[in-house]
Amino acid sequence: MNAGADQGTNTVRATVVQACTVFYDTPATLDKAEKLIAEAAGYGSQLVLFPEVFVGGYPRGSTFGLIIGHRSAKGKEDFRKYHAAAIDVPGPEVTRLAALAGKYKVFLVMGVVERAGYTLYNTVLFFDPVGKYLGKHRKLMPTALERVFWGFGDGSTIPVYDTPLGKIGAVICWENRMPLIRTAMYAKGVEIYCAPTADPMPSWQASMTHIAVEGGCFVLSANQFCRRKDYPPAPGYTFGGLDEEPSSESVVCPGGSSIVSPSGTVLAGPNYEGEALLTADLDLGEIVRAKFDFDVVGHYSRPEVLSLTVNTDAKVPVSFTSAADRTSAAESDGLSRT
Repeated sequence: MNAGADQGTNTVRATVVQACTVFYDTPATLDKAEKLIAEAAGYGSQLVLFPEVFVGGYPRGSTFGLIIGHRSAKGKEDFRKYHAAAIDVPGPEVTRLAALAGKYKVFLVMGVVERAGYTLYNTVLFFDPVGKYLGKHRKLMPTALERVFWGFGDGSTIPVYDTPLGKIGAVICWENRMPLIRTAMYAKGVEIYCAPTADPMPSWQASMTHIAVEGGCFVLSANQFCRRKDYPPAPGYTFGGLDEEPSSESVVCPGGSSIVSPSGTVLAGPNYEGEALLTADLDLGEIVRAKFDFDVVGHYSRPEVLSLTVNTDAKVPVSFTSAADRTSAAESDGLSRT
């Protein structure tokens, strides 16, 4: 932690949480989240970011019994348990998270597994320091097998929130490899770019540094640090794709959380050693200095050559209309023409 730094209006103290879900136990996960939020608030942090799907968990190693043309009974039961650990948005867990943000007076950015009926989404929730739920971002494109157990987000949940700390938004895991969603975030003016992830690979750090420089923004990346013992024991939960079942102490996700400045300077991390809180002071003046060199959607853009259109409409599979609705719409249209 950069202790003693100026905490004036142009400096934001931010904490990235690197910790593991209590798998299949959402109440215990929320209890753990509160302890971590309290600790971060004790450092004077104003913004706290948690990893991808911290509430609900990242089902690392699970195959959900999938083979092309077949789904096993155990895999379906695994999904039932995973579905049960997810949360409704809104719902009681969202209410509790809002209360925690208010209690500890922090902006809270939390990765969750969102349950919408029988479909699950990889979602990030945003809360302000007065205990208000601000909204959510759903992951647009789940990666590889994730597409089987998570639904796809749409353009209606790509928010950037204008807060007293700066403009805050989130892009989840390998969405960050999608140039067009990054461009949309830059166009919305994101200044504190949150990148919760499940990717511990060294190449991830290159992406975080590139995005910070490309966007002229602070990038906060949070990943879980998990050992095999953090997941349910075998044979109830097994890790597919490995030659043998990992030992209890085996690290199955080594973290790599970090904080990067708009100049590409790594302010905290990457940490591959264990559960941790990574805290840094963000000098917002760095954003302006970086934009002087390169403003990707400003003076460095060429809209007459390259442009992007983002569809922000919500996509629904079924729409219901009635004769009364059509009559009302026609009458309204008639009035508008007179």
